[in-house]
Amino acid sequence: MVKRLFPFLEWFEGYSTAKLRGDLIGGVTVALVLIPQSMAYAQLAGLPAYYGLYAAFLPPLIAALFGSSRQLATGPVAVVSLMTAATLEPLATAGTEAYIAYAILLALLVGIFQFLLGLFRLGLVVNFLSHPVVNGFTSAAAIIIGTSQLSKLFGVYVNKGHYHFQTIYNVIAAATDYIHWPTLALGALAFVIMIGIKKLNPRLPGVLIAAVVTTLISWATGFENNRLVTLDQIVSSNVRTLITEYNETVHTIQEKAEQRVVLNDRQQELREQTGSSPEEVLDLVHRVRLINHEIEALKEEAAHARAELRHVRLMAVDTLADSSQLYTRPHEVSGSVGDAVRWRIRVGERALDPTSIKLMGGGAVVGEIPAGLPSFKAPSFDLETVLGLLPMVIVISILGFMEAISIAKAMASRTGQRLNPDQELIGQGLANMVGCFNQSYAVSGSFSRSAVNIQAGAQTGLSSVFSSAVVGVTLILFTPLLYHLPQSVLAAVIMMAVFGLLNVRGFTRAYRAQRYDGIIGIITFVATLLFAPHLDRGIFIGVALSLSLLLLRNIKPDIAMLSMHTDGTYRNAERLGLQRCRHIAVIRFNGSLIFANVAYLEEQVMHQVQTMPELRYVLIVGNGINELDASGEEKLAELVDRLRESGYDLVMSGLNDAVLDVMRRTLLYEKIGEDHLFRNATRALEAIHDEAHRGSDESPCPLFKVRFIGFKAAREVRRGWNEK
Repeated sequence: MVKRLFPFLEWFEGYSTAKLRGDLIGGVTVALVLIPQSMAYAQLAGLPAYYGLYAAFLPPLIAALFGSSRQLATGPVAVVSLMTAATLEPLATAGTEAYIAYAILLALLVGIFQFLLGLFRLGLVVNFLSHPVVNGFTSAAAIIIGTSQLSKLFGVYVNKGHYHFQTIYNVIAAATDYIHWPTLALGALAFVIMIGIKKLNPRLPGVLIAAVVTTLISWATGFENNRLVTLDQIVSSNVRTLITEYNETVHTIQEKAEQRVVLNDRQQELREQTGSSPEEVLDLVHRVRLINHEIEALKEEAAHARAELRHVRLMAVDTLADSSQLYTRPHEVSGSVGDAVRWRIRVGERALDPTSIKLMGGGAVVGEIPAGLPSFKAPSFDLETVLGLLPMVIVISILGFMEAISIAKAMASRTGQRLNPDQELIGQGLANMVGCFNQSYAVSGSFSRSAVNIQAGAQTGLSSVFSSAVVGVTLILFTPLLYHLPQSVLAAVIMMAVFGLLNVRGFTRAYRAQRYDGIIGIITFVATLLFAPHLDRGIFIGVALSLSLLLLRNIKPDIAMLSMHTDGTYRNAERLGLQRCRHIAVIRFNGSLIFANVAYLEEQVMHQVQTMPELRYVLIVGNGINELDASGEEKLAELVDRLRESGYDLVMSGLNDAVLDVMRRTLLYEKIGEDHLFRNATRALEAIHDEAHRGSDESPCPLFKVRFIGFKAAREVRRGWNEK
């Protein structure tokens, strides 16, 4: 019981100095990859980069202590980060305090859901996501994640479209107008370093080396070149007017939003009051809708103004009075010297401060990271928000766990370790629950870092403890060293990491296995791409198609008419061109006999009765019947009566003990008759053959001697089955 509550105690059975050395090397190596990766993934999630370090601090330690895998490296991952951004974008502006609060709350809800699934041993819910659906979703997510980093790689800033492909179009359009070449160069250098080291020596931390080299270059060359100016320093009246109008629009949006909050609160009060006027409530609802329309129109105006401001390029000129002025194009001023920098206005979602407008003359870097460990803080909890987040909580929880358990299984196959999926759910759930109190967002198992962990020689989960310790030391002592890390390098790190998620071979394998599985995977892939950033729509479409197909297969399971084959077994007569007996219909039913499909069996049996004028016996080969429910039992009893009243008889073979037990409890066993139930088809045919062929000229019987029909006849049979 103690080991079930504290599974990490098993690490120390037979623990040695050699294992400790392997865990220490593994933990430090993973941390060297984790630090830059976690910062990149945090920005993918719409959070400041240092929140990735917070998510890399406690969650890996907790997941290792209470999970079942000894080498799984938990922390920020690409898919969960993307899902976090997709979930929260409609609720708040990325990077704001409200957005961060929602992200931390989301981590708590994901953790609670995963923990409860593990506690009640419900890990089987992951079976609702079939492999083709997951492959289609993750492959599309890889493309979405990779393309979402293009703006950072090119050094351009654009408005986000309603759909992801619209945003990418905006990025490409902006890149054709302007690319910050130093930003692109550092990103390209990071790619070269990571790819080169991966080929030369995969054991080396290529991500860390790329981050260190590019950070040193960024610091030495003054890659970041920002300055603050006032509105009065901008000479162009058009630009000044544009900034003023943009600020007014943003302020108006904020005022309208505040009015909406007041009206919604008043509306809630009236609904809770007894005897309130319905007309007043309807009036408030109408006013809220009008405000929503006004806000949407204002947001479009603000987006258009932002795009224009981002398109502005300014040149600074130092006048004789030693004060800089900025022009939209080169100006000649007596006694002035102009710089060669093309200054860009840094425009976010908020209004610009006229006394402190930020101009960018270089590339973007990570910037200042608060020193010290994250403070302990309970997430803010709002029931209405929780209910709104619940659908995506379920999706993120299941997808995150599927990613973690698949990685853990892959490593367990190499180490021979025994995994407990429910315990892994508990570990992942606790990691998210505990982590959110230290300002972590949702995490999961990482394939790349787990591979690094096991290659470095990690033996137990103690390696994750060492990894968390290194991240903690970095937060306390080394955050200033991360200031000059270029954003384009983080973009390159993400793009390299998600390349492995794109699995084209998975589509072809699924299509070859079952055509409909391949089609479902492709539909999920396309839907996810088209609806992004609304990723839930793509995966819900895939799940709905999978469940619909499952239901369809249960409604119409495989049915085959059997006859004797050359190998002495009874095979599909239509498929192999075998002649069938005129007096005995041998029907193989490959499915459980339940309410969903029992009518289909009856339909097929009666079709044989109508199309076989010399029919006397119906033999149902039930080796594939694993379940018989009440509807199946009742319909089967009706079918027996119906056939026998019409002068036919029914026998069954191959039924398992569970199905026979149901028949005995419901007296169906006696109705069919013990002498009509056989262990296999051969015994059944031996018992009924003579009676079925009494007075018949069919010799030899195709059920005892192989008889093939001609190719022409076989085509006619297939055509008839297809038409039916």
